[in-house]
Amino acid sequence: MEETYLLNVEGVKKKILHGGHGELPKLQDGSKFTFHFQTLKDDFERTVIDDSREAGMPMEIIVGKMFKLEIWETLLSSMRIGEVAEFWCDTIHTGMYALVSRGMRRIAEGRDPLEGQKHRCGMGNMFDYHSTGYDDLDELQRTPQPLIFIMELFRVEDPSAYKRDTWAMSKEEKLAAVPVLHSEGNRLVLRREFAQAAAKYQEAVICLRNLQAKEKPWEDGWLKLESLVTPLVLNYCQCQLELGEYYEVLEHTTELLQKHNDNAKAYFKRAKAHAAVWNEREAREDFQRVAHLDPSMAAAVKKELKQLGERMRKKHVEDRKRYQGLFQSSQGL
Repeated sequence: MEETYLLNVEGVKKKILHGGHGELPKLQDGSKFTFHFQTLKDDFERTVIDDSREAGMPMEIIVGKMFKLEIWETLLSSMRIGEVAEFWCDTIHTGMYALVSRGMRRIAEGRDPLEGQKHRCGMGNMFDYHSTGYDDLDELQRTPQPLIFIMELFRVEDPSAYKRDTWAMSKEEKLAAVPVLHSEGNRLVLRREFAQAAAKYQEAVICLRNLQAKEKPWEDGWLKLESLVTPLVLNYCQCQLELGEYYEVLEHTTELLQKHNDNAKAYFKRAKAHAAVWNEREAREDFQRVAHLDPSMAAAVKKELKQLGERMRKKHVEDRKRYQGLFQSSQGL
């Protein structure tokens, strides 16, 4: 079945490759599409740009949440469950594809899709990027062109039928979710389920960072959100200390201290991470900074410095024995 249909949308043609079943889904604001897709160039080779199956995860978009590639919502709205369809879309609909693809690829790679974006609108960001980090997407940015999308629709869910992903929440929903996630994280810490607790704290931080991206740095709105972010990051770092992820702690505490260089708790957690990876000088400097910033933590600092000294002495003794053994074995050769 390969009849071509027009969707009464300028610059779009549809070809059904495999019929679906049932009626067209009834959509409302917040409905979620789950589907697989391929993106191809409209060239002789039909060059594949992206394939969600190769990325290992289906795509999800929410109706009415201003997905950057708005035409996809229109395309999916024309499909039945189980349907596979091919859509040809002219350049007027594909100009933002490079940015959308960049974000999807970053998510598939386990990276932050918003990393590196400036506080500007989507088109402004496109001009700021210079490079997306992917050669084929850079080409699409330089020379916008028609694209072909092959989509297979799996399901359409009402807003009440699924847990809303962070990126799909409204500002009010994100703000409401933060204390709930914080509380869930604390509960998991009490049960010593540190990995699960860290995930809750991280999700709360993502909610707040997304909101911060819409505020001007260091102005009142941004600062209010930052005051909520800081304790969550510290809790996340404590979980990572318990899990032995010391370099993760060094990264996040250092980033926090670049903004808030008077935060004694951040110095304390960074010092413990430095000590765990044998950075003695850095650990001592951070512990001393803690005692200077917060005298009430002096006793804890003294205890940590004593433990650090004992560990370092033990390490030096072990290293000396190891070197002596190496020297003696080399003498015997």
